[in-house]
Amino acid sequence: MVVGIGAPTAERAGWGGAAVVLRAGESPVHGEGRQRLREGKEAVMPQDATPNGDAPPERAVGPYRRVVEMQAKLHRWAAADPGRRFDDLFNLVHDPATLLMAYVRVAGNLGARTPGVDGLTVADLEARIGVPGFLNDLRASLKDGSFRPLPVRERKIPKPGGSGKVRKLGIPTVADRVVQAALKLVLEPIFEADFEPVSFGFRPLRRAQDAVADIQMYGTHGYRWVLDADIEACFDSIGHVALMDRVRLRVKDKRVLALVKAFLKAGVLTEHGDRQDTHTGTPQGGILSPLLANIALTVLDEHLMEPWQPGGTMASAYARAKLRKHGSATWRLVRYADDFVILVHGNEEHVRQLHEDVARVLAPLGLRLSPAKTRIVHMSDGFDFLGFHIRWRRKRGSNKWHVYTFIAKRPIRSIKAKIRALTRRRSQQDLASVLTRLNAVMHGWANYFRHAVAKDTFSMLDSFAWRRLSSMLMLRHRWNWTAFRRRHTTPTGRWLPISADGIEYRRIAAIPVTRYRWRSTTIPSPWPAPANA
Repeated sequence: MVVGIGAPTAERAGWGGAAVVLRAGESPVHGEGRQRLREGKEAVMPQDATPNGDAPPERAVGPYRRVVEMQAKLHRWAAADPGRRFDDLFNLVHDPATLLMAYVRVAGNLGARTPGVDGLTVADLEARIGVPGFLNDLRASLKDGSFRPLPVRERKIPKPGGSGKVRKLGIPTVADRVVQAALKLVLEPIFEADFEPVSFGFRPLRRAQDAVADIQMYGTHGYRWVLDADIEACFDSIGHVALMDRVRLRVKDKRVLALVKAFLKAGVLTEHGDRQDTHTGTPQGGILSPLLANIALTVLDEHLMEPWQPGGTMASAYARAKLRKHGSATWRLVRYADDFVILVHGNEEHVRQLHEDVARVLAPLGLRLSPAKTRIVHMSDGFDFLGFHIRWRRKRGSNKWHVYTFIAKRPIRSIKAKIRALTRRRSQQDLASVLTRLNAVMHGWANYFRHAVAKDTFSMLDSFAWRRLSSMLMLRHRWNWTAFRRRHTTPTGRWLPISADGIEYRRIAAIPVTRYRWRSTTIPSPWPAPANA
């Protein structure tokens, strides 16, 4: 019997009949939905899981450990030889351990309940085919070359901020998601060796708070002119030729290159049922898309950070100070996916020159900066980045100036809209369910922003949520204020938390607000070298 893989921890019939214990967990990074795999007990590999190439058979290890060891080797080899092009990667992609780990990541994602163009969800596959049969068929189609990605199912969602604009998502089939996840498991450790430390989006062990901490640190040290940039329709506009050229710098295996290109050219099935070819871009919603976007945008990272490399004109604090002394500027890039800022220690004219330089670098990729969202600003005027409002300002009661991070207005409007939706006065949903969902939404949001100047905002949102809950209860039970107060206070007049069936509203103001520690180049690798390496 095949047991569902959606649960956090479950023992299942392993692929090939062996008992497999797997753990799948969701990353706490806000808004992004990324998945992280955690190892449980030792798992047993199927009998046909041969090592890559003609290497001698290894001792049996669990699928998780086998994949992690494979990734560690690839990352170590890529870091040791920046010019190395990897061949024979296709065997790693269709390796049973890789496919099994890829399936667990797909099944553990909330998107597992969303079907692609074939109409099948993960639960449907488990019920109709079973996990071993599905993975065996998928592996066979990959090995014999008959696998072909299906078009992604288009879904339009409103962009945040109430602008009325929509974002196009592409939902692949479950089989395509598993193959994309397998490709990512193999390719990510190779390209991670090349990525610059100034890139933070959709990378292991990195988060939005690291990008904001980078801005705060360099802003404190004089980098206060800012090119606040946004690439227009980045995921939809990346040129396939330029992207594949970047992939070929590291990947020599023609079968892997053909598979990546096949996903890029898979096409889109629109909401109206029309088939559209994809000549540019990598659809948002695909597991592989963020990695491919980072590979393409490495061109920008390398161009702007070349002076910071050893021997460069900005390689040391002394070299940077000398440049500024002679009237030149120094700069620092901070990028999170297609959103980035360039912090400049100089003047406004220096920023304008960098703006033109960036536009020239992005043009061969088929990308351009959004005129509406790209602007030049001084940090004393403040700017928004990744939901935070960052501003250089005087500390209250003193003459000292510091770089502060606040919560921007847009995410506050967004969370208040969610609170309103959950606490409609005429809602018929039971209070316990409302409190469960409200606690999850508000605490997830607050944990993302708890490193900003957020205490007053948290208290304001607690008051807002409490007023919404009290109004809902008063209308539902036809209480007036006196009756509501009598039921929710102690005999001494102390307010009691709103609760139902043992679930109570948990105040986000109780979450400690702390300064995020700047890590930058000290962020550890997800694949550390062994002690005896």
